[in-house]
Amino acid sequence: MLHECEREIYWLDMAINYKKSGCMRIGLRNNVKCASIVSLDGVVFPWVSEIKYLDINIITSRTFKCSFDQAKRSFYRVANSIFGKVERIASEEVTLQPISSKCMPMVWRHALLLNLIFALLISL
Repeated sequence: MLHECEREIYWLDMAINYKKSGCMRIGLRNNVKCASIVSLDGVVFPWVSEIKYLDINIITSRTFKCSFDQAKRSFYRVANSIFGKVERIASEEVTLQPISSKCMPMVWRHALLLNLIFALLISL
């Protein structure tokens, strides 16, 4: 099936970025070693434990799981930089305004993407 997809991609004059591609198993046998998957060009796809898809990290597990560690780190990094620059000079409303305008859209985007992924999984 992979080779058929590759042929179609090549026919559309597109290319696969092998550096960003990998294989991952989700299910009861997620920790069982699998055979190597090789592309038409002879590139071996690595088996990975985490894949980033639409800014959400999907991790290998017995059930579908997502990791939000990177999203949390980036949220706290932005919030701490705002708090560090403003300190106690400004009021709470002035301090929280940049957080709500910079950080909250990122939180909402992740929530919406997660709902979209779960809806896709349920439709399968």
